[in-house]
Amino acid sequence: MIEDLLFKLQNNSYLTLETTPAHSPVLKTIIDKIKDLELDKKVDGFSTTDNPLAKLKYNSIMAAIKLQEAFNKPVIATMSMRDRNKIALQSDLLGANDFNVRSILALTGDSAKISDQPQTRGVFEGDSTLLLDMIQCFNSGIDYAGKPFSVKPKPIIGFSVMNAYAKNQKTLLKKMIKKIEHGSEGIITQPVYDLQTLETLLEMLEIAKNRVHRQSKTQLITGFFPITKLRTAQFLSAHVPGIDVPIKWIEKLRIANEKGIEEEKKVGFELSQNLQKELFEHHSKMHIMTANQFELASELLK
Repeated sequence: MIEDLLFKLQNNSYLTLETTPAHSPVLKTIIDKIKDLELDKKVDGFSTTDNPLAKLKYNSIMAAIKLQEAFNKPVIATMSMRDRNKIALQSDLLGANDFNVRSILALTGDSAKISDQPQTRGVFEGDSTLLLDMIQCFNSGIDYAGKPFSVKPKPIIGFSVMNAYAKNQKTLLKKMIKKIEHGSEGIITQPVYDLQTLETLLEMLEIAKNRVHRQSKTQLITGFFPITKLRTAQFLSAHVPGIDVPIKWIEKLRIANEKGIEEEKKVGFELSQNLQKELFEHHSKMHIMTANQFELASELLK
């Protein structure tokens, strides 16, 4: 499965869907919803989030195992540097490897200060590139301390994330170069809301590859998050770094909002669907995030 995902990423169209495990000891609700909507037939794979916003959720690697077993599709398991030290990270990689969860999204992670668990402290022994370095070691048959494994782990694909927008483009370029240097096979962007932003990121990727001292096949994966509510657009625009929601979107949603909830949803969906098609036609590698609104994802992918 992982080899098929990597081939699609480097050669063909590539489409994955994010899932967020719940504050629950079971994943059945998510699996049943995906089955009911036949979403597994519309995407190349899934991802699982790792306690986003430092809120307690079902384990991302365990969720990836369950999803792969249910749909025979590759799943990218997110791992956050916030919650694990070097030993725990490598231990999780070893266990995941045995269950064939070998696509790993390396995240630094949200601050533990916003956790819903009292007096939680972040570990943060490094940023996400430390985990990417560990993956490179595993792919060479050694652990991060340089000790050979008795059995070489199966190959692991490392993914990373980056902002889609910044006032200082040089900052974005430096971060992109760093992720490529540390072996990220795919870089998933924060949600993109216009074609010009995507074109800028693709141009930046080529510049970054040329500045890295080794040959790289790193691919850019367009992050896409549909907006169907005015308040969502306003929140993303005002409070989430690295995302630029066009003013014209906010204005259209504001006018629709004044006409009622149904009109607001209709206008937002049309804006989102048209943009999703435009972005995917321009660059056919995309990761869709809907905060578990799987009906919305199904409608978008019709």
